[in-house]
Amino acid sequence: MNTAFFSRTTYLFLFSLLGLVYITGLFVPLMDTDSAHHANIALHMHLTGDYVSLVDHNGDYLDKPHLLFWLAAFSYKIFGITGFAYKFPSLLFTIIGIYSTYRLAKALYNKEVGKLAALMLATGFAIILANNDVRMDAVLTACIAIASWQLVGFIQTKKWINVVGAALGLALGFSTKGMIAVYIPAIGAFFYILHRKDYKCFWNWKWLLLLVLFAAYISPVLYCYYLQFNLHPEKIVRGKNHINGIKFILLNQSVERFGGQTPDLAKQDHFFFLHSFLWVFAPWSLLVYWAIAMRIKNFRRRQLDGFTTATFIIMLLLVSFSGFKLPHYLNIILPVAAVMAAVLIIGAQTQGSFHPAVGIRVGTKPLYIIQLTISALLLLAAVFINGWAFPLKRIPLLVGPALLLAIVFYFLKSSIYGVLQKAVLIPVASMIVFFFLLNTNFYPQLLKYQGGNMLANKTRGKVDPTAVYFWKNTFSSSFNFYTEAPYRLFADSVLQAGKKIWLAYDMRDEEEIKKTYTLGRRFEALDYEITKLDIKFLTPEERESQCSKMVLAELLN
Repeated sequence: MNTAFFSRTTYLFLFSLLGLVYITGLFVPLMDTDSAHHANIALHMHLTGDYVSLVDHNGDYLDKPHLLFWLAAFSYKIFGITGFAYKFPSLLFTIIGIYSTYRLAKALYNKEVGKLAALMLATGFAIILANNDVRMDAVLTACIAIASWQLVGFIQTKKWINVVGAALGLALGFSTKGMIAVYIPAIGAFFYILHRKDYKCFWNWKWLLLLVLFAAYISPVLYCYYLQFNLHPEKIVRGKNHINGIKFILLNQSVERFGGQTPDLAKQDHFFFLHSFLWVFAPWSLLVYWAIAMRIKNFRRRQLDGFTTATFIIMLLLVSFSGFKLPHYLNIILPVAAVMAAVLIIGAQTQGSFHPAVGIRVGTKPLYIIQLTISALLLLAAVFINGWAFPLKRIPLLVGPALLLAIVFYFLKSSIYGVLQKAVLIPVASMIVFFFLLNTNFYPQLLKYQGGNMLANKTRGKVDPTAVYFWKNTFSSSFNFYTEAPYRLFADSVLQAGKKIWLAYDMRDEEEIKKTYTLGRRFEALDYEITKLDIKFLTPEERESQCSKMVLAELLN
């Protein structure tokens, strides 16, 4: 029988506090990156009733599949067109993904590893961030966790129910972001079979059933691509026509991203993901690297699972030498990373400082010092952001952080918990403090410098959003989303006698506009690319000088 690492009460307490953090993130306004962009694709579906076509401000959208947009559009029908409605499905999938990680770790090891792995995944920096700045990542990560859990279950038991579950998880992941959602669980399953030396499993007829079910589950997405692109060879996307939509999503999308053919994604830094992982899976990233080093050093012992080790190392190597490099792409390996970190901790606790699986010593004090240092850095960052850059201005907002910070110090000083337990509790509590402050103070203040949502608020009830047109090379997905109106590009042809036209533009273009057109009433909002912060913008005295202005002005001619 396994010794409980934490009591049931402790887990419930920690997950309840995490729930508070995740819920506050639902009410953070959408950012003018992929988040608001994707929300508008779903908005187009909702407003037009066309759930087949993927359409953004450039027209036909050829990149990601349909699932996130379908989920968001369905959520709009229930909750209305709000940021909460867009984010809510991703939160539900995150909960499912955390549970699936628990079941994956339990199947590979035991219940205690499962519970700790779930807690570590739920407190991973990029996982919480993926529920604030919502893209595909929360849903994709959850689907990978589901498929991984079910594949491990099938390899262990050969039950058909796991075949159905694995096919569903793989198909949902594919329908979210393409074949990458299939590659990762498949790599893990392949090496897990090799690790178990269960070679007969490769010839099990139920793999054919899995393929058939997978094909059936993804058929709605394939059919939509066929309708939108295969039947319309005249459509031009990124300068190309005669687009084979089915071939694109099955093959070309992954090839383009791996080869760096997608614009603005290619980087030559082959160590990009190695150092990005340090913050992506903070506060557990160093534990994962420690675990990987131990597993490589003791590879011949073969006492640890092959699933998590192979998935993490192979995918990290592949993406490091690929042409696409963005930090949130690391989310796909975080479930297996959480399992490895949990194994390191639970193994050390089970046999004192002696790790039973790999037969070497794991120093509990170094683990504690590492995690305490990371926690201190997180809290210092929270003070820097919320004390200097964007100071807390409302006294009631101080109550929550103060109480949460008290929990950190309680865990630090408590004699109830051992050193290893504190090495987990203190970082968890620190992450809760950090993101609670971000969600309730930092993001609300930061998003006041995003012109689109601020102009939407200022003009609500004063400007007809259907009369708004954007000047060339001007975009604001947040404005379109919060005014519930599609993007319209300005051209002289929209000028009609008696029709009121409003023009949205960046202040830097105003002189050019005035050479041809006369402007009347106007609304302005400070505008900054808030996903690319620098020290000058963070400095309160210099902040406004770093901003441009987004303007909405009436055209008088």
